[in-house]
Parts: sequence; C-alpha cells; structure tokens
Amino acid sequence: MDAKVIIGRFIRGLREQKQLTQDELAGKTGITYQYLSGLENGRENFSIDVLESLGKSLACPVPQLIAGAYAPEVGAPPPVVDKDYFNRQAPLPPGLKLADLEAALNATQRIVAGINANLIASGAKSLPKYIQGNNFSGLISNVLCDALSDHSVYKHNSHQAYPDLVNPGIKSKGVPAGLEIKSTIQIGKGGESHNGHSGWHCIACFNIEQATGNVKFIHLMFAVLNSHSHPQPDWVYVGSKVNKASGSRRTETYNTNLIGTTKLRDGSVYLDSSAVDFTRWRQQRSGPVPQYSIFAKL
Repeated sequence: MDAKVIIGRFIRGLREQKQLTQDELAGKTGITYQYLSGLENGRENFSIDVLESLGKSLACPVPQLIAGAYAPEVGAPPPVVDKDYFNRQAPLPPGLKLADLEAALNATQRIVAGINANLIASGAKSLPKYIQGNNFSGLISNVLCDALSDHSVYKHNSHQAYPDLVNPGIKSKGVPAGLEIKSTIQIGKGGESHNGHSGWHCIACFNIEQATGNVKFIHLMFAVLNSHSHPQPDWVYVGSKVNKASGSRRTETYNTNLIGTTKLRDGSVYLDSSAVDFTRWRQQRSGPVPQYSIFAKL
C-alpha cells in the first residue's frame, strides 16, 4: 500500500480518536481543510514540516507517528502457545492441569497484545519501551499470576506473602499447596527469589516481538525446591547490590544453585525447540536424570 495512504489513514484515526474535526486539526496545524482532507485520503504528499506540525497537534511525535502507521493492525491475533511444545510427562503442582496452564499463558499473551495494540493505535510506543528490564519481567509475572488465578485452582494468596498462589483444596499439615511465579527474558536462567523458600516454583521465559512489543512464552519450568536453610539447599545467597545509577539498594536476593537450576530445567513443561537450545546447558543432580527431563534423550 502507498505510504501516503498508510500515513494518511493513521492520521485520520488519531484525529477521530481525539475527537477533532478536520477544520479543528487543520487550524491547529496551520494548513487548509482541503489539504488535510487530501492528506488523510492519500491524495496529497507530506512534507517533513507538515508531518512535524501534525505530530505536535496530535501529541504524537513523528517517529511514533510513522511507527504507529506501519504497526500491525489492532485486530492482529496475539501469539498463541503451541500445544506440541508441552511435555505431558513433566510433573506439575498438585491440582494444576496442562489445559489450565495453556489457557493462562494465552491469556497473558493476549492481555499484553491488547495493551500494545491500544498504545500503538494511539500513536504511543509499545509497552516494553516504557517499562524495561526487571520491572517489565515483574509485570509479566503479575499478569501470569492473575491469569493462573482465573484459569486454575490456584488462587492469589490473600496474605500477599509467599507464595504467590495457593491451592486451598490441597493442604499438607494444614498449609495449602503453593506456587511461586517468576518471569524472565533470560532464557535458561534459573530461579531468583527474595527469600529462598522451599516449595513449588515456576520460571516462565519469554521473548519480546520487536515489531509489536508483544510477549511470547518459549520456556516454562516447574520444580519443588529446597529452601536456603535446608541441609541440601537449592538456593545460594547473592546479597544485596547497590544500583550505581540510582544509588538505591537492591532487595536481598537468592539465586538457585546449579542443582536447583537443574531441577527446574528437568521440569521443563513447555519448550519452544525453535527458540531454545538447551543441549549445552550445564547439569548437576544427586541422582539419575528423570525420565521426564528434557535431558533424558540426549
């Protein structure tokens, strides 16, 4: 499609979204009503000066205006997980079903795609451009937690403490089965925690689509981990670091040791083999490789 038509149509959409008439936008921009009509319909050429004036009038700078015009349509389908990538032998927390997990993953991807579509349609950037690094991963963790609460027997922990989710229908010594959720863009990374507790943990790894800012889950790991105080711990204390840029101190942190990381990798319940090469990952365990492990066939 001609660039004039693509950009003109996007400008018309922004104008209508902001409830401006052509007369009003033309007046704010310093051009005639007839010229603006021609621009919106792809009949007139743009100059850089006109684009800059339109962008200023619509609160959409030229780089965002061009990116928004060429972004995928708002109605474009969000990413969907591939059923063939599920490992149906991998153990899951008690009461959690693969169908529930699939629904929660797709819901998370759909929610993020919806946010991005609306941002881009309004001339803004995609969500990862505003929320970066660990903060964005934390947001994905929160959305995934909520999706699991909506689609499975695991519900939000009402005490807002460890773990993130609990299954009130299954208890051990009066304590509900729990599940801690962490998301990361660092593929193959083990667990990270502010407390190093024992119990079920899930690490959800995702990619970010550059064109849309949408997330696509490519690797999910589940494992029961021993606390840092256990005689055979799966966590190692890595301390509290100071952010050199901001001067703020990071919260106390534990990372899984190699044994704990291997437990998680053994419990890979979803693995996009086209995006993840696990064959060179290090392993360490006290017993044989479980039959359900991704390493069992190596």
